[in-house]
Amino acid sequence: MIINFLIEIFLLLGTFSTVYAQTPTTTLKELVVTASKERRKFLPAMEGAKIYQGKKTSVVDLQEAPIIINNNYRQALNKTPGLLLSEESTPLLSIGYRGLTPDRVQFMQVLKDGVPIQADLFGYPEAYYTPPFQTVDHIDFIRGGSSLMYGPQPGGALNFVTKEPYEGRLSVTEENSGGSHGLFSNYTGLSGTQGAIGYYGYFHHRQSQGFRENNSQYDVFYGGSKLKIKQDPQTYWGLAFDSYNEQHGEPGGLLRGDWEANPSQSTRLNDHFELNRYAGALTWDREVDEQKYIAIKTFGGYYERLSWRQRTSGSAFGTLPSGANANSNEIQVQEFYTGGGEIRFRQNYEALGSSDHALTTGIFYYHSNSPRIDKRGNTADAEDGLVRKDADRSMDYVSLFAENMFKFGKFSVTPGARLENIWQRVEENDNVDKTNVPLADESQYDFVSLFGLGAVYELTPAVDVYSNISQGYRPKLFVEAVPTGSGQTVTEDLEEGESWQADLGLRGLPTPYYSWDGSVFYMEFRDQIGTIGSTGQVIQNVGDAQHYGFEFTNELNLIQLLDSMKNKQYSQKIEALNFFTNVMFLHAEFVEGLNSGKTPQYAPDYIFKTGLEYRYKDKGKLKIAGTFVDDHFGNDSNTSTFLIPSYKVWDLSGEWDIYKDTLSLFGGIHNLFDEQYYARVTSTGVDPADGQNFYAGARLIW
Repeated sequence: MIINFLIEIFLLLGTFSTVYAQTPTTTLKELVVTASKERRKFLPAMEGAKIYQGKKTSVVDLQEAPIIINNNYRQALNKTPGLLLSEESTPLLSIGYRGLTPDRVQFMQVLKDGVPIQADLFGYPEAYYTPPFQTVDHIDFIRGGSSLMYGPQPGGALNFVTKEPYEGRLSVTEENSGGSHGLFSNYTGLSGTQGAIGYYGYFHHRQSQGFRENNSQYDVFYGGSKLKIKQDPQTYWGLAFDSYNEQHGEPGGLLRGDWEANPSQSTRLNDHFELNRYAGALTWDREVDEQKYIAIKTFGGYYERLSWRQRTSGSAFGTLPSGANANSNEIQVQEFYTGGGEIRFRQNYEALGSSDHALTTGIFYYHSNSPRIDKRGNTADAEDGLVRKDADRSMDYVSLFAENMFKFGKFSVTPGARLENIWQRVEENDNVDKTNVPLADESQYDFVSLFGLGAVYELTPAVDVYSNISQGYRPKLFVEAVPTGSGQTVTEDLEEGESWQADLGLRGLPTPYYSWDGSVFYMEFRDQIGTIGSTGQVIQNVGDAQHYGFEFTNELNLIQLLDSMKNKQYSQKIEALNFFTNVMFLHAEFVEGLNSGKTPQYAPDYIFKTGLEYRYKDKGKLKIAGTFVDDHFGNDSNTSTFLIPSYKVWDLSGEWDIYKDTLSLFGGIHNLFDEQYYARVTSTGVDPADGQNFYAGARLIW
């Protein structure tokens, strides 16, 4: 009865849209609808020179949902289980997975079109930048098995796959929107193909005053271009370049009681941050024949990270800076010159009575040079100051990797190996905090061999059982080799963190209207690195942790289900009314070390997401989705001030074509029911999340 009632409502909406737009049904419209239904939920067994067989994967399809502005990851990731968004009031991003620290996504590989976008791949693996969603087609998420495909980080890989050039005449997109707290967002894109050359150029700007009373403003400027050149039917060149500038205030954290009384207040009035990034990539892909594929890429970039933060005397948690130190500030200037390249080759071959085997091999090289200068300003808001520390940092990384998919009918097994070589060096040129102590000149070479094994058995053509076990590790960071904090020291026997994890799951697309993926997982993360002590801090290996649990996601098109049950044709008028749910149940615990018996930070017992998504052909989209997170801690010591209470947040969004595929209106309400919560705690205190807020805008395509 409820389903029938919902269907009648959405049929009425669809009829209204058709009459209002006065757009007749054409063959072209039907082709567009069919394509949208075929968009993927999981990555294929092979794609180009990469093998995904035997890995747990997800595809975050940004084209299914209504337009998302301001890079709202809560909306984007609400169909993907296990990912925890640590929300903040700045454009910066923090995502954790299966109880790994989310801060700046530093325990995951973060890539744009397969190219790393962290500031530094290992020495400073923080992703301060991610591409605006308007330029992204979908996000590929590969779990633990990504250590053999992209690199060793234990949290998997997020690969932002940007849009391809439009295959037709010049198309121009203009999108503008506004919302709460002075939000303004603009996107301008132009794309097309002329002869053998496809082109895509874009510019994006957004700004807001933020929801905090003071110092939560931000500005983002982003522009770039992408060329795709068809050398012949099997060979493509790609050339991409982008620039990104972002500035924001840092309003600081609050005490729990102050947050309950007024979550919009600020405790930092002078702290601010700036990021400048310029990057380019050149790629060459060739399908030699049906059995061979080669992909080559080279890339380089410049990253500048700047921060100005007021000092304080005594505890800085949740309070205004005070004491004599508050009359000065700390200024950080970090630069990252990076570059590298990769060659991947895939060879399909016949052996042992089967012609479906495939071997992929490759080599990846990465170099970074990263000078860092720390200054002391003589006022709380000083823009410059006296140099106190000056260090040169560099890293070289060479990785050799290979995977082989052996396929025998319905069963396949994919062993793989990755040989990691990392050279890191940190040399201090100046450090006024060191007296009668030599300046540091540290260098280290690490060789790590990683192995993995994936297997798949096809129960039916649309349902399979999969498993994967993979190793990973976490190299020392630059600041762990030579600490920058006053009084910090490093133990001589500091080891890199090591991990291994396993998945066993069942997934399928047994009908056009239902998909699911469920798995149990287990992860061990040994020799984690941490800081002990409030004064005279020591950086050392602090313990081993175990993470295990269950993940499940499913999506059901209620319209097509009803068609199947009652032999109706509602789906010809309504494309989809999708009901989706996903959940992760997690148990994470330190089993050895100083935090033995405690729970790792940002490891809730469950994360549950659900929602309803309506699509009327290519005319309109409506979506309501909820995110439910259990309480957890924001530090490994599980202190009460770092407790994050459970919260539940709903978002409503919509998009509607009002004139012949040319003019669309969109809008939404974030935090629909005005939940007061926070999802992040730092050394400055509780970082409040925004209350109910809205946005609305228009997109014009011609």
